[in-house]
Amino acid sequence: MKFIPHAISRKVAEQVLVARKNSPTILLGAGVVSMVGSTVLACRATLQLEEVFDEIETNKKKAAEAKAYVDSGQAREGTTYSEAEMEEDLRIIKAKGLVKIAKLYAPSVILGGVGLVCLTKSHQILKDRNAALTAAYVAVDHAFRMYRQRVVDRYGEQTDRELRYGAEEVTIIDEETGKAVDTVIVEPGEPSGYARWFDEENPNFQSPAFDYGNWKWLRDQQNWANDMLHSRGHLFLNEVYSMIGLSHTSAGAIVGWVWDPHNEKHAGDNWVDFGCWDENGHGSDFFRGMNGREGSILLDFNVDGPIWDLIDKRKARGDL
Repeated sequence: MKFIPHAISRKVAEQVLVARKNSPTILLGAGVVSMVGSTVLACRATLQLEEVFDEIETNKKKAAEAKAYVDSGQAREGTTYSEAEMEEDLRIIKAKGLVKIAKLYAPSVILGGVGLVCLTKSHQILKDRNAALTAAYVAVDHAFRMYRQRVVDRYGEQTDRELRYGAEEVTIIDEETGKAVDTVIVEPGEPSGYARWFDEENPNFQSPAFDYGNWKWLRDQQNWANDMLHSRGHLFLNEVYSMIGLSHTSAGAIVGWVWDPHNEKHAGDNWVDFGCWDENGHGSDFFRGMNGREGSILLDFNVDGPIWDLIDKRKARGDL
């Protein structure tokens, strides 16, 4: 029996957590419904507005008739109704009319206010969550970059690449010569991170796989991407994907590059790199992976991170 309260409390806590998770959607729905309801109530109030105006005009007319009746001497002797008294009555009539109008529109205004609060709160929750996610991404990305640097410092770039892409060196027997050839094989499937394969499935790919034309074309696209980065000051990863003929991704709509005009490298490398070149600027043998397809080139883009966060930082420094 003593476990029943714990079971109930856990169930309640789970429901509260689900409600908090979906709170932006719930608030958005409530806000939309409230705004629609507010509009409907405002329309209904407007239909009754003419009656209030008619009542105000009728009372004002009665006040004017009473003044004329007293001034004509038809009223009982000693009855007075001065201009000041009439003006005061007219002010009272208008005030009562305004109160009635306010009562007509009060439900609409209140419901509209509730809807506005719900919509604003929903937006604020999403804004705070996005800021938190961006901060978490930046922290994880920084930690990953530092980890990779330590691996490079201790084991070298080749080992870092093999560990990152799940690659291994294997020996293949050449059928023509019968000689053993050592080569690097990258695990099948899509690589992790923002890397993508450039292979025969891409309409821009040229055969044979490692023909000079492929590397020249990729270099031209990389130069084009850098020109866009320098001219616009920012570039999304999805835009680079489009240049190469690759499909967009959700992450590609957020991450990319931001150019620092002072070349202070506050965030990234300050240029776009497809990551498939060696230290001499030639096509790297490592990225000529065989991932189960007949020839492919692995492109690994050096994105700076979420662009929106980087743009805010540049604006804070006065670069924008």
